[in-house]
Amino acid sequence: MKRAIIIVLDGVGIGELPDAYKYKDEGSNTIGNIAKTVKNLNLPNMRNIGLWNIDGIYGGEPSENPSGCFGKMAEKSPGKDTTTGHWELAGVIMERPFPVYPKGFPEEIISEFEKKINSPVLGNCPASGTEIIQRLGDEHVKSGYPIVYTSADSVFQIAAHEGVIPVERLYEMCSIAREILKGEHGVGRVIARPFEGSSGNYVRTKRRKDFSLDPVKKTLLDYACEKGYDVIGVGKIRDIFNSRGITDSVSIYDNMDGVDKTIEFIKGDLEGIVFTNLIDFDMLYGHRKDVEGFKKALEDFDGRIPEIIGELKEDDILIITADHGCDPVTEGTDHTREYVPLLIYGKKIRSSVNLGTRSTFADVAKTVAEYLEIQGDIGGVSFLKEILH
Repeated sequence: MKRAIIIVLDGVGIGELPDAYKYKDEGSNTIGNIAKTVKNLNLPNMRNIGLWNIDGIYGGEPSENPSGCFGKMAEKSPGKDTTTGHWELAGVIMERPFPVYPKGFPEEIISEFEKKINSPVLGNCPASGTEIIQRLGDEHVKSGYPIVYTSADSVFQIAAHEGVIPVERLYEMCSIAREILKGEHGVGRVIARPFEGSSGNYVRTKRRKDFSLDPVKKTLLDYACEKGYDVIGVGKIRDIFNSRGITDSVSIYDNMDGVDKTIEFIKGDLEGIVFTNLIDFDMLYGHRKDVEGFKKALEDFDGRIPEIIGELKEDDILIITADHGCDPVTEGTDHTREYVPLLIYGKKIRSSVNLGTRSTFADVAKTVAEYLEIQGDIGGVSFLKEILH
């Protein structure tokens, strides 16, 4: 019963890509800069697999005898957003980046949106999500107008107080925006950002919801479903792939809940792919420049690895990676264009294998496809023969 368990540590990059200058991300190194800042980053279980043996990584002492395979991957697609990163991990390499709006959305988009929701909007500017609800929250509560904002990533975000605009209505507004934002304005994600609280103390709630585009072509997940495999999405995977190629999905409350749910699926009798996104690194700590929080989240996840490994079955392959960087140390609050780690472990996986620098995240998809004997138009180069006994 062959299975691949892919865990994405959202935003956990390991050093700037050669083209980082194009994105103003010079000096970005999420794990390395955290390690330099806090001085005592302790990730013994990822170290044992081979984290600090990855070429060019900074932050800890290499293991003399790594128990798994290790390497790093460059993003071949242009951009540095969640959707692009996950699609590439699933074998789709984008030719063009999703559109971004550093000056806010054009008048024709906002006018059409306002007309269809029958309400003016506030904001329409790039902003940090936590900052904009403090800045515009009172006006929103008084007027009832939703707050629209974006970032350096390809997102159209709508924030609303749950006591002013009910969450289901907010989701409906996002669906309307998603219908408008297609073609040249086809942003990667429309995101509902509900919040609560009172003046000076507004906080986002856990009922965020992403409205993505369909992948531009079939992904590894689609091909796996067609072959009859289970494809399980843990966290926001279903949203990222717009429900395409997913046979079952579960939402999570936080990283540790995501690990719990992943372990429960591993314990089951499913055959195919478990695809998990752990978003706290990015959402709670990277964007908010919380270095200590990011460090603790990394250590908390690392502490769960023995549990994950302990439940792996004979033919399971565990892949730990990321979708982009989100450096909490460098300037800016957005994602960073970085290499991502590649750690692989399993009972039939070789130890101490350096997979080097992969030219695309899609090598993960190609490898999983070969392991599960899936045929299809999937990008990347398989490293399966290098990692299996």
